[in-house]
Amino acid sequence: MTTLRILYRGPLASCNYDCPYCPFAKRRDPPERLRADRAALERFTAWVRAADEPIEVLFTPWGEGLTRSWYRTALVELSRLEHVGRVAIQTNLAARLDGWLGAADPSKLAFWCTFHPGQTTIERFLAACTTLSRHGLRHSVGIVGLPEHHAAALELRQRLDPQVYCWVNAAEGHTYSAAEEAAWTAVDPLFGYSVRPHRSLGAACRTGADAISVLGDGTVRRCHFVPEPLGNLYDGSWQARRGPRPCPNGVCDCHIGYVHLETLPLYDVFAGGILERIPHAFSADRGR
Repeated sequence: MTTLRILYRGPLASCNYDCPYCPFAKRRDPPERLRADRAALERFTAWVRAADEPIEVLFTPWGEGLTRSWYRTALVELSRLEHVGRVAIQTNLAARLDGWLGAADPSKLAFWCTFHPGQTTIERFLAACTTLSRHGLRHSVGIVGLPEHHAAALELRQRLDPQVYCWVNAAEGHTYSAAEEAAWTAVDPLFGYSVRPHRSLGAACRTGADAISVLGDGTVRRCHFVPEPLGNLYDGSWQARRGPRPCPNGVCDCHIGYVHLETLPLYDVFAGGILERIPHAFSADRGR
């Protein structure tokens, strides 16, 4: 049976960091938004619990989810469900980790971790990565490819366990010279996929059929970058429009979008780690 991959994003829009390249830096959610986000996540978790098909989930919050107890609870609970093959979250790893990781199924829980120079020290970030490894948890680690981040990226790659994949996201609005691209590729051998947008208009894509985006109110879209709704998760209306269809956008320039393009080989490159961004070469069951 085909696995349904779900990218979930609730109302949460606050973060404990103030990165200058992020529009959600140091934003504070009012209590009513936090309550709404918690209720939405608990509703989504209940839907996954009752689902009757294989599912993988990636949480892609605008803000930092791990600082909120309800995301930690959801990650643990979903990892323990038999029909959930993977549950992962994008995170800056600033939240506490010890004390709850041990309750999760380590074969299913995974992390997409971003290092933000200037927001934390590399020592603190690497200590969090070591905690994940100590619990046997899969994780990828990465950085935004700004020129001022290159030295930190080199140090990060050098100090990381060589079995941990270190990715680089091309900085939005930045044009890379051939020399710059080569320098970043030395950190991330797959940087070439991120450095230039992929032509996608009319291209076959798995989104809408085998991968969907779900908002906190249950709105289902084929992906985060196509606003047209397919229906709602909770009344099942999206199922009538579930199916393969060509991409309506001219280009796709974000990993969580273009990884699903059938014109690219990334389902083979990331086999076994599509949602958590771990290439197959790094996916063996070993101390991640």
